[in-house]
Parts: sequence; C-alpha cells; structure tokens
Amino acid sequence: MNMKKRKDKNLFVKIKTKHNKSHKDFRGGSAVYGLGFIGAAIYYIQFATSFWMGVLGFLKALVWPIFLVYESLRFLMA
Repeated sequence: MNMKKRKDKNLFVKIKTKHNKSHKDFRGGSAVYGLGFIGAAIYYIQFATSFWMGVLGFLKALVWPIFLVYESLRFLMA
C-alpha cells in the first residue's frame, strides 16, 4: 500500500513538471509576437488613407505571422 502511494505521488510530480515546462517554452515567443504586432500596427496604420483602412491595418497586424510564413514559403518554393 505504501508503494502505491509513492508511485501515484511520483506520477503527479511528473505531470506537474511537464505542464510547467510547456508554459516556459512560449514566453519568449509571446514577446516577439507582441513587438511584431506593435511594429506591424504602426506600419499598416501609417499608410491608411481612411478610418476603415486603419481598421483593416489593425486586423492585418493581428495576423502578421501568417503573411510572414506565406511569403517565406512562396520564396522558398520559387
């Protein structure tokens, strides 16, 4: 009975450690995305000729990584 308790406790520790590690891996990526979002928003909004073009620029700034990956793959496949 004591061995079963010990086994369950070790399993819980492994799961908890794995869960915490996965969150640490994305902290740097969030900062890069945030800075990229700010830069893309400034870029798209400064060239907007109307309010709705500014709104469209803001929406494009939210999804700028999609444009980056698409253009990169298009360049590599050409």
